Amino acid sequence: MDTANLTREETAARSAAVVVHSIRVELDLTGATDPRNSGFPTVTTIDFDATAPETWLDFIGESVDRVTLNGVEQMPRHDGARIALEGLAAHNVVVVEAVGTYSRSGEGLHRFVDPADGETYLYTQYEPADSRRVMACFEQPDIKAPYTFVVRAPAGWEVLSNQAVAGQESADEWQRVEFAPTLPISSYITAVAAGPYVRVEGEWSREDQRIALGLFARRSLAPYLESDEILEVTRQGLDFFTEAFAYPYPWGKYDQIFVPEYNLGAMENPGLVTFTEAYLSRGAATEAQRAARANTILHEMAHMWFGDLVTMRWWDDLWLKESFADYMGAHASAAATRFTDAWVKFAASRKAWAYQQDQLPTTHPIVADITDLEAAKLNFDGITYAKGAAVLKQLVAFVGEDAFFEGARRYFAAHAFGNTTLDDLLAQLSAVSGRDMSDWSRAWLETTGMSTLALEEAADGTVELVQTDPRPHRLRIGIYVRAGDRIVRQQQVSLDIAAPRTAVDLPPADLVILNDDDLTYAKARLDERSLRTVETSLSAVEDPLARALLWSSLWNATRDGELDASRYLAVARAHAPSESNIGLLTGVIADAAYAVRHFATDERRAQEQRAWTETAWAALQTADAGSDAQLSWARALAGASTYDDLHSADLREILDGAAPDGLTVDPDLRWQLLTALVTTGHATGEDIEAESARDDTGTGRTAARRAWASRPDADVRRAAWDAAWDDLTLSNDHLDAEIAGFRAGGRRDLISAFDAAYFARIGAVWSSRSIELARRLVIGLFPATDSLALVDTWLAENETAPAALLRIVIEQRDHLARELRVRAAQR
Repeated sequence: MDTANLTREETAARSAAVVVHSIRVELDLTGATDPRNSGFPTVTTIDFDATAPETWLDFIGESVDRVTLNGVEQMPRHDGARIALEGLAAHNVVVVEAVGTYSRSGEGLHRFVDPADGETYLYTQYEPADSRRVMACFEQPDIKAPYTFVVRAPAGWEVLSNQAVAGQESADEWQRVEFAPTLPISSYITAVAAGPYVRVEGEWSREDQRIALGLFARRSLAPYLESDEILEVTRQGLDFFTEAFAYPYPWGKYDQIFVPEYNLGAMENPGLVTFTEAYLSRGAATEAQRAARANTILHEMAHMWFGDLVTMRWWDDLWLKESFADYMGAHASAAATRFTDAWVKFAASRKAWAYQQDQLPTTHPIVADITDLEAAKLNFDGITYAKGAAVLKQLVAFVGEDAFFEGARRYFAAHAFGNTTLDDLLAQLSAVSGRDMSDWSRAWLETTGMSTLALEEAADGTVELVQTDPRPHRLRIGIYVRAGDRIVRQQQVSLDIAAPRTAVDLPPADLVILNDDDLTYAKARLDERSLRTVETSLSAVEDPLARALLWSSLWNATRDGELDASRYLAVARAHAPSESNIGLLTGVIADAAYAVRHFATDERRAQEQRAWTETAWAALQTADAGSDAQLSWARALAGASTYDDLHSADLREILDGAAPDGLTVDPDLRWQLLTALVTTGHATGEDIEAESARDDTGTGRTAARRAWASRPDADVRRAAWDAAWDDLTLSNDHLDAEIAGFRAGGRRDLISAFDAAYFARIGAVWSSRSIELARRLVIGLFPATDSLALVDTWLAENETAPAALLRIVIEQRDHLARELRVRAAQR
């Protein structure tokens, strides 16, 4: 057994036998600026009670040098993942002195050197089980304790953790910072950051509560921090959640830090929330990007209650925090900020993630069966987040918003600083709503898949609403008619359905939307008359949420092979340039580009690609100067030009300064345009070197690496392939760059020779690399073959492979099978 892969059963037994009183972690980061130092000293002191004579601590690092149990030094028994403890008393104090490893994968304590100024930056990322890369610990969510962090770091650095500084001493070259003890929390949400980060301070106050706010970013990114807007959203969120949950924010300060080479969007460490630097735009950002950032800020803030204050007992109930945070991110955005259309983007894009995940053979209930940590790592997916949030939206429609929030308030009051399961939440919701939640739970939380809704007309003219995979739905049917040059809603028909077929009496309509207002979780098909209306008049539908549902319906039908990809692309070309909601526009652009590359038939792909490239170019020319649409179409043109060099000369002119009026060609857009030219053979290594000199930053170096690997040369692609698999010095971001370069432009003629080698290597990489990096390799390099033979052979010969690896391969096979099936249906 791999002892790093903790199981649900053994951790349950450990938590039953252990009660932790306090944990003290001392880190010496004074050597971080010297690249010769691969590790850092870490000392952990744990005060705990035990009812069994032995247990273990979790630790992954360079070495375990000394273990002292109840004042007696022990011979360290460390197998690389676990430290065995024997001869336990009823009350124990264990001290572990070890050396942790600086990370380049975004797991544990990540170290980044900023090429812009040579400064070193550190931050931690643990979920679900990487705190053991920094400290010896009980690595499971249901063992909570107060943590005290003590950090030695170079003088002049910002040093941060979950709590405020309690004491500090310093000398010429170092400082020692001790933080106040936390309230009881799980190990995976503890956090440390250190480096010459720039600090922006603020404050939030309400009645008798005052919370210090802090924003942090690397010095070279400080000009892009947009602190006023971020602090405004933060204050709006604290106002909203404090009122909604009737439980004061419990974690003292509220720091938010933007960190480099981050694996996630953000992480809800109480008192020190970490965010990817992708939320800081280096020049131009659309309103959709700012809305996404606000949504994430509020998502992480919701975790201060759902997840941090009350934590799931084990990863089976990951939804207890992620589904709620995903729902609350959209709900609070719409209710408390200027981003009032958050549910529009949710309907069009977030739910698309859920629909895709829920149609995979590896789909799982929202309340999942998570047997071990590897399974937990992969369950941060579209089911746990987006489907869970969509189902909660259905629940709110079912029990009412007041009852929903009152149930949440009682849940926090009953279980603060504890651990819970599904039953604990259902008990509170049942008590408040007066409804037995067990049937709802079985229908929505404990099953897989989704219903598909469609209208069927009988010969006698009667109409039935038909649903596959029946579930109870509360929904509204929207009746839309033409009013001059507009399509407007004339009325709604509200109903509850549960049966496979339900008779409905609907008035004549030009357009019928079966899940109007997006209350339930289901794929809704358009009847033929509605589809014709959409083809000619989608842009004339006034309500952006209605348009979101229509775009979603078209996309789902295309993915399922029920709507010809060419027909979908014709709608996108006709109506995307007129889409006024920037969140919808960016989603449609991404879907259309995907449809061209994956769903268009081989015979039509070049034609569809050329038509899409022309659409992007024309839309860029007609978009309002300085508008979000103009920027979005410029990015779309860069993406399309990676596959079609029709406008290569125009791209070169934009790079040389002849951009359309109002278009901000920031460093990121410049790299997109240049990489398109490189991929199609219209730019050289000299161009890459010149752009690298222009943008010698962390982001610039990653982009340059991708550009170098994108050159249309077989030897270049082989070098990218070799680097991805074999260069263990690559950071997570640099690995992604090599993978993206290898696959750039869809040039199967340059990379198909590696198809068989992929399947020969994935088993070894899974066993030798961290799950984060192995996952990137297995997903990113999966070959886009024209048959399933290779993957099916591997699956037949590797039935005993690790379950998490099997899941990824099965999912990638399903994506490929869908593409082949959809293309075949159009021939």
